[in-house]
Amino acid sequence: MERRRLGRLEHMTSVLVYGGAALGDVTQDEADESIAFAFESGINQFDTAADYGDSELRLAPSMGRIRDQIFLSTKTGRRDGEGARREIERSLERLGVDHVDLLQLHAIGDVDDLDSATGPGGALEAAVAAREEGLVRAIGITGHGDDAPATHLEALRRFPFETVLTPWNWILASDPGYRGHFEALVEEVRRQDAALLTIKTISRRNWPSDQHSYATWYEPFDSQEIVDAAVAFVLSNEAVTGLACVGEVRLVPLMVEAEKRASELSPERVEEVLGAATGYSSPFISMPF
Repeated sequence: MERRRLGRLEHMTSVLVYGGAALGDVTQDEADESIAFAFESGINQFDTAADYGDSELRLAPSMGRIRDQIFLSTKTGRRDGEGARREIERSLERLGVDHVDLLQLHAIGDVDDLDSATGPGGALEAAVAAREEGLVRAIGITGHGDDAPATHLEALRRFPFETVLTPWNWILASDPGYRGHFEALVEEVRRQDAALLTIKTISRRNWPSDQHSYATWYEPFDSQEIVDAAVAFVLSNEAVTGLACVGEVRLVPLMVEAEKRASELSPERVEEVLGAATGYSSPFISMPF
């Protein structure tokens, strides 16, 4: 699997990042199988969060075998420093590790959230203290929504985050306003030598009904042809260090297969496939959080 430099952290990371949301509500056997498959496929960055259900607990049994061979990250969704500190300590306990390589401020999608997390007594202060104590090695930021790229650009102006995890896919790129904010974020990421990670690669749309066939809060594409094109689109941007796999264990193999073929798809073919995809829209028309 292709690897790219994770900004100034210098880690050579797999371009596919294992999205721990996929482990939030599965059995331990299902988790073990998916983690092993991902690792054996060349994925060397595993990303989870305090609020991904049992994800951290499901990752823990594999840590004794792969911890020294992977880049491990988790997230805190708390905005206050005290709450964030408790989540950091709880995450380390649940993962069964003494440190993580990256701690991210989670779901910072607008300036109000950013103000809360980066202000006096906010989660950022707890993250910095944890880094000074060696509990985390680096600090990043994540977020959903149409305002995420602009918010993350402002975040980089306030603090030198080592990583940014922001939404990017073909349909979002087709919106000139969104694309403009994303490109401005890319420019600042490059200037600071941070790492740009992306999410929502194979998001198709909001679920059109209450019947959900996958664990994700949005409906994902599950056609190999479309997944191939969606992954190729994101990886064609050299500024992207890596993309997070979909939060559904059954679809991770499709993304692994897509990565193998990404370089074979021409931009014209990517446009043809994704342009013809039915029901393709932003996942942020309606969000459950």
